[in-house]
Amino acid sequence: MAGGTKRLPRAVREQQMLDAAVKVFSENGFREASMDAIAAEAEISKPMLYLYYGSKDELFSACIARESGRFIDAMSVGFDPSLRQREQARTVVKEFLRFVDEHRQSWKVLYRVAVGTQTFSHFVSDSRKRVTEMVTELIRAGTTVEGARDIDFELTAVALVGAGEAVADRITEGDVDLDTATDLLVGITWRGLKGVGTADVVAE
Repeated sequence: MAGGTKRLPRAVREQQMLDAAVKVFSENGFREASMDAIAAEAEISKPMLYLYYGSKDELFSACIARESGRFIDAMSVGFDPSLRQREQARTVVKEFLRFVDEHRQSWKVLYRVAVGTQTFSHFVSDSRKRVTEMVTELIRAGTTVEGARDIDFELTAVALVGAGEAVADRITEGDVDLDTATDLLVGITWRGLKGVGTADVVAE
């Protein structure tokens, strides 16, 4: 525990603890992860960990808040409505999957551990809602088909985000590389975007 006696600024120490917690939570899940293991990973004492984060719940909440913020920031960088629709679609998909590829532990904490823990699942819902809203606006801005409705944009975005999450899981497992996954998801995305507002409405 050599790092335990080294004086670090509070903000730096907090990030060190969160880094360690994300690693342990991603590997063991919320229930099986222990504060002892997290303290050991962070090379600090358990009392110091509790001094910064009073409980495992509080620490996990802090992890989710940080990682979901990073995810939204990454998506926001890729979202540029001024781009042509296909270029925009590829940019958004690429940034989404790049984040997953480069932050696999973050993705597992957000979309596997948190979503399966009732106390924290609302964090995932909030993050998914914000991404879906971004994609909805992308579709709305790039659609020129007459008769397209708000519900067309929203449901298409929900479907595309769901597909993105499924592909992202395969990346974290090492089943597919980033470029292959991007090409696949862009193809699905583009077909979905071209179809917005073109489906026949079946009268009840």
